[in-house]
Amino acid sequence: MNDQTKTGVIRRLQSVEGHVRGIQRMVEEDKYCIDIIKQIDAVQAALTKTQEIILDNHLHTCVTTAIRDDEPARREAVIGEILEVFAITNAR
Repeated sequence: MNDQTKTGVIRRLQSVEGHVRGIQRMVEEDKYCIDIIKQIDAVQAALTKTQEIILDNHLHTCVTTAIRDDEPARREAVIGEILEVFAITNAR
């Protein structure tokens, strides 16, 4: 991951971390359930966006390198990893 991408991902994760702490406070303070659910939804959306950024980076770096590799086993391994991640994601 290049420095710019890494910095952006870390910044996003720090923001998510702060929001999760905020959700915890909301629960501790017995805030309205729907407001808590909305905040959880916002955190999930932020994590999904972060996941998309990391996947995009992975496809443009690791996967591209593996596909260009002369080693067929490496290509198949990288493709298998991606399929496994999407199978897990889609099973949820």
